[in-house]
Amino acid sequence: MRKTVQAECNGKIISIETGWLAKQASGAVVVRSGDSMVLVTAVAAKNAKEGQDFFPLTVNYQEKTYAGGKIPGGFFKREGRPSESETLTSRLIDRPIRPLFPENFLNETQIMATVISADKDNDPGILSMIGASAALHLSDIPFLGPIAGVKVGRVDGTLISNPSAEQLEKSDIEIVVAGSRDAVMMVEGGADIVSEQEMLDAIFFGHNSIQSILDAQDELRKIAGSPKREVQGPEIDENLKNRVSDLAFADVKEAVRIKFKTERHDRLEEIKENVLTALENEFEGREGEIKGFLGDLEYRIVREHIVKDGERIDGRDSKTVRKITPEVGLLPRAHGSSLFTRGETQALVAATLGTSVDEQRIDSLYGESKKRFLLHYNFPPFSVGETSMRLAPGRREIGHGALAERALQRVIPKFDDFPYTIRVVSDILESNGSSSMATVCGGSLSLMDAGIPIKAPVAGIAMGLIKEGDDITILTDILGDEDHLGDMDFKVAGTSEGVTALQMDIKITGVTREIMQTALEQAREGRLHILERMSEAISEPRSEMSPYAPRITTIYVKTDKIRDVIGSGGKNVRGITEATGVTIDIEDTGKINIASHDMAACEKAIKMIRDLTAEAEEGKLYMGTVKKVMDFGAFVEIFPGTDGLVHISELDTERVKNVSDVLREGDKVLVKCIGIDKQGKIKLSRKEALGSSLPE
Repeated sequence: MRKTVQAECNGKIISIETGWLAKQASGAVVVRSGDSMVLVTAVAAKNAKEGQDFFPLTVNYQEKTYAGGKIPGGFFKREGRPSESETLTSRLIDRPIRPLFPENFLNETQIMATVISADKDNDPGILSMIGASAALHLSDIPFLGPIAGVKVGRVDGTLISNPSAEQLEKSDIEIVVAGSRDAVMMVEGGADIVSEQEMLDAIFFGHNSIQSILDAQDELRKIAGSPKREVQGPEIDENLKNRVSDLAFADVKEAVRIKFKTERHDRLEEIKENVLTALENEFEGREGEIKGFLGDLEYRIVREHIVKDGERIDGRDSKTVRKITPEVGLLPRAHGSSLFTRGETQALVAATLGTSVDEQRIDSLYGESKKRFLLHYNFPPFSVGETSMRLAPGRREIGHGALAERALQRVIPKFDDFPYTIRVVSDILESNGSSSMATVCGGSLSLMDAGIPIKAPVAGIAMGLIKEGDDITILTDILGDEDHLGDMDFKVAGTSEGVTALQMDIKITGVTREIMQTALEQAREGRLHILERMSEAISEPRSEMSPYAPRITTIYVKTDKIRDVIGSGGKNVRGITEATGVTIDIEDTGKINIASHDMAACEKAIKMIRDLTAEAEEGKLYMGTVKKVMDFGAFVEIFPGTDGLVHISELDTERVKNVSDVLREGDKVLVKCIGIDKQGKIKLSRKEALGSSLPE
């Protein structure tokens, strides 16, 4: 039987309905706001696979083109591999729900969110996040929810939950906030260089906005929920646990203080093998349990060492940033390049300038759009000393690239001021902690090296949190191991004036506003330190672009002259590009961008366009070409496609009997414009031009 609940958010009704579609799933809901509708299902296997020691959760968000009244483009008229937008939304749903499954629940679980109707004002991604929680909450799957998500914008200083598309265009903050009843669990988004306090206000405004949606999910569970499966707690062999601790405690405590990642991991691997060997006869076939106890031991020792002794794995205190080495201009043919090294994390970043032809064209539910700033992040396996098959970029690479792109997007000059397409590529060469933030720093350096007039340099830093009871330690510039063993992963990017991007994942409850405020302030201090180090390599955009970058010159013509530039079937513009090799982009406003590596070619193309769009001026001299000779005069072309009549009486100071005695077709002749009638017909005179010459 169909059951529906509703919640209100920013004056909009969000409805959650179950018992209607996909009834064989463990949990299924249809979430609707306006004309946007998503079907979200949750299914979990009845049992975990034997020997499995991880939780196989997958989240798939998919947009059906029929939802927007469209047919897919291309040769194959059906939905294909997920777009980057769909992949990012899948990650956005996954992150707040993943920590809420019981630790010992290892059954394969799949969330599928399908957009079945879409308008332009109600984000189906947000509805899908709500739907994922609702489907899990009312199902029999063990889930410690519910959670809900909301998008937060700010227009003219006023915070808005789930803003419309029109409001988002005017908004200087755009973040997604997800949380449970008592805690913020995830934040993702960007801003136009706002203060940490303003960002904090937006986060907790979002958390307050989700409360009614959580109420609705609880109500739905009461009227349509299934009994939850019982999950047996893990049986802990205290004897084995103590034996592992006795054998390994001292060695692990020593090993986790080894500063260098590879050496540390090699030593921990050696300790593991030694323990397994020592216990193989007594505890045969229990290698998985032994490895688990060793992992728990490392977790406890590292956290206690940080909280009680104030010293981290690599010997730093909580606020120190690792050594930074910024370099620029190391790739001679790239338009801009940098190598950003921070500790054992290293990013090689290149910036490339292109024209409008290079813009990415995106076909979405809402129609086609163009993207002129692109950032692509690559994480090859050698960066962590591993091997793997290299296929298309994975979800992690897409997500990290999107975060770095968002951080830098806010300082990219507007198209009218800098009419280039910009692509930044970050290749991670070494990784031990926040390669995405290294990408932000390296990307900023490469943009300045390319001579792109960004508003201000941008740096990023990853923060962590260790909370043991009432003892709290906030960590600046976390290592990979600290990310894995910590309670919060908190990435902040921005300029010296404020925040441009933020990503936060919280694994525990009890992270208060005060803790977040302290973390944001500590992140600001770290960011300012990194910006200072970056300025040692380059502090502002270069005044000149690379000689290998295209030069774009902008001219304007009257809108009624655009057709003259294009010509019949594109004949004129095609002729100009073939003759000069330039790239020409013509806008409906009459703005024309001419791009080429050769300035002489640009100037030649500009002259050809000016000739096509020039208009005769009375009293001005022109060098024309005789196109046709008649009994009463000659027609002379003064611009391509524009000619005027030289009457026989205007050919010479003396009487002319036959026009052909003075002019023949193809002759070059200097003429003067002596009038333009109401119909636009041009009157020319050779007589009045005699003895004159064209100005230099």
